[in-house]
Amino acid sequence: MSKTRELSEIRWERYPAVFEDPLGKQWLERQALLGLARNTVDAYGRALQDFLAYCQRHSIESAQATREQIALYVGDLRSRPNPRGSHILRLDSGVGLSNATLQQRLTAVRLFFDHLMEDGHRETNPVGRGRYTPGKAFGSAKRERGLLPRFKKLPWIPSEAQWQRFLAAAQEAPIRNRCMIGLAYDAGLRREELCLLRSDDLDPAFRLIRVRAETTKSGRERIVPYSVATGELLRAYLAHRRSLSQQRGPIFLSESRRNRAMPITLWTWSKVIREIANRAELPQFSTHTLRHLCLTDLARAGWDMHEIASFAGHRNLETTQQYIHLSGRDLAARLAQGMAELHAQRILSLSQAFLASREAQ
Repeated sequence: MSKTRELSEIRWERYPAVFEDPLGKQWLERQALLGLARNTVDAYGRALQDFLAYCQRHSIESAQATREQIALYVGDLRSRPNPRGSHILRLDSGVGLSNATLQQRLTAVRLFFDHLMEDGHRETNPVGRGRYTPGKAFGSAKRERGLLPRFKKLPWIPSEAQWQRFLAAAQEAPIRNRCMIGLAYDAGLRREELCLLRSDDLDPAFRLIRVRAETTKSGRERIVPYSVATGELLRAYLAHRRSLSQQRGPIFLSESRRNRAMPITLWTWSKVIREIANRAELPQFSTHTLRHLCLTDLARAGWDMHEIASFAGHRNLETTQQYIHLSGRDLAARLAQGMAELHAQRILSLSQAFLASREAQ
């Protein structure tokens, strides 16, 4: 990909404050030239846009922001209402941005200040991780801590009843959407991996999908299977697709008047899932829920952690471990084993007591 094309793919209309800031614009362009995924560049752009817009509102010279000003920015982030508000079904619903969003925003801002340091625009990074020791003053520790605590939450997955509600709502969807749901669940595909599938990625004879490295989060290509039922949905969709386009290439095409026969976008797919989820009264359900449920079901079925990691394309086994936790497989097995042993011991005690009473008679 040429330099001009990489830079042209940056959606500057989404980040006006970044575009107007020479140093911010330079940093984001550099991320694109380094070959970061388009979604990563977009996330960085949105995060830096938020920070620079905050600096403009409070007359802060962004490149010279102090640690105190960064703390005020973090306080501002934490006081904002959650954009999903009442749609989040938890006790702190609608209160503040999520920890993951806060971490994402600060990561981008910290990398921006790293860039400023490397280019000699400042000597320190106000978002850099300081030194911390429990019970001691900040600045005298041997281990590092960021500006915010990092919480690791397990992803939400639907119960069997909720999953059946979602499937019932999906039955009313067009064949394209039902086919995409089947492939996303069967193959544990991320949103980008699903929407960017091409004709030559399919092997219908063996019901296999090649997930190209450039579409994955880890940069690793993998081959994954799909079920007979999904194969039938795919066959029906491909027959329907020929009415939209006879050309090979992206599999899933838009059917809207404005973008007819153009590749489906990530945002269109997210909107499709959100509409189905709303009909099923499952506001927590997202495009990624299909992948979470697939991997959890594999853990429930007894797949080894390394097998799940290979299937999912994980680079880090810690990511895979969460699906073992979600499935409750190890805990359930341990509980069953422990209860069996305890039960046996109690039965043995009863037997011994019974035999002792008979001997006494």
